[in-house]
Amino acid sequence: MATRFSRSEFLKASGCACLALPLLASRAAFGAGSPIASPFRLAVINDEISQDFGRSCEVVAREFGMAWIELRGMWNKNILDLDAKEIAEAQRILAKYELHVTDIASPLFKVDWPGAPPSKFSPKSDKFHADFGFTQQDDVLRRGIELARQFQTDRVRCFDFWRLEDQAPYRKSINEKLRDAAAVAAKSAIKLVLENEMTCNTATAAEAAQVLAAIPDPNLLLNWDPGNAAAIGETPFPNGYRLLPKGRIGHCHCKDVTRKPDGSYEWAAMGGGIIDWVGQFRALREDGYRLAASLETHWHGGGTPEESTRQSWAGMQKQLDAAEVL
Repeated sequence: MATRFSRSEFLKASGCACLALPLLASRAAFGAGSPIASPFRLAVINDEISQDFGRSCEVVAREFGMAWIELRGMWNKNILDLDAKEIAEAQRILAKYELHVTDIASPLFKVDWPGAPPSKFSPKSDKFHADFGFTQQDDVLRRGIELARQFQTDRVRCFDFWRLEDQAPYRKSINEKLRDAAAVAAKSAIKLVLENEMTCNTATAAEAAQVLAAIPDPNLLLNWDPGNAAAIGETPFPNGYRLLPKGRIGHCHCKDVTRKPDGSYEWAAMGGGIIDWVGQFRALREDGYRLAASLETHWHGGGTPEESTRQSWAGMQKQLDAAEVL
């Protein structure tokens, strides 16, 4: 666990009391001690803790001491499927715990590319309660933008279609689709953050750098996920990170992986895997990154999603502390 300071000690140590004061005030109301303070927007994807949104927010705010949360699904629904009453309830819960939303973690473009051979990664069903086809993607984009505005965030996550064995014949068209979506989002002052996902066509930092170079639109940013890059065999830090345009990183997911004797990978609690997260956190800080560092647990070794996330957050705190960004 990170060291807790008194309010006066924290203000002296931070050297920026005027910036820290609002966060201190919001967390002090819960009686949970001093907040976690960092140049990053420390967060957790809510359904990595629980489908009970109130419980997720309680853990994030009162136990973890965070001021940010990432929204993907709740009450056994994908966030895109929430009705007006559920959105209002989610807004009420966020206000209760004084939590801000980093982004809408939508499943935009996590589908097969039409006309290409079926991807071996295309699932029969999505475990995040998302079941939208290619013809529905314009609606998914519009809904994601609408939710971003309702939850007062300026970014929506996207992907670039299930991974093809040979994406070269389709890459130009895929890029056009991403470019057009970013232009639509820009009309509502919303940015798209493309996640590198090992089951999609952009899986590594090397591939992400190529896509960003082909689409110079500043409204398309990268959701940098070192865990996903590592799970497909890339060394995300320092090798992969070195390739990325630092000003185009608009979000960061935090999880860890281990390499098994057969060469495959499996998820691990933060700090229990092969990724140099201390180096990665330090480099992000030094490169001026000030956006989300969002825990996406994925590891289930704690017995329950909540306990697994709790243990992974404890490991993440140690790495943030070692990188001197707490």
